[in-house]
Amino acid sequence: MEVMIRMRMGSQDAHYGGNLVDGAKMLQLFGDVATELLIRRDGDEGLFRAYDQVEFLAPVYAGDYIEAVGRIVEEGNTSRKMVFEARKVIVPRPDLGESAAEVLETPMVVCRASGTCVTPKAKQRGKR
Repeated sequence: MEVMIRMRMGSQDAHYGGNLVDGAKMLQLFGDVATELLIRRDGDEGLFRAYDQVEFLAPVYAGDYIEAVGRIVEEGNTSRKMVFEARKVIVPRPDLGESAAEVLETPMVVCRASGTCVTPKAKQRGKR
């Protein structure tokens, strides 16, 4: 099972000069994806325990559309190992006009991560 969310980064997400979005925003998106995965798997939001790897691969700017995807790759009794990828799929094109934008022919991977979430046994309702 794979879960995906898509969001436009707004000016409120820009944290640095040049409208650069803080990398932590990608981790926030991954957290939302993980929550949906756990709800679908266990019937409960569970808890994000730890990231074991995070790679920031390209800058994200206000106005970019980001698609965040994740999937469970390994399961224990209560733990769920997950992998995530964030891709830039649409970019603003102010050089062409103040409201111009372009869909990228090939999405640009901006962040990858993996981590572990936990759903306590007592809260699992065995969805799937």
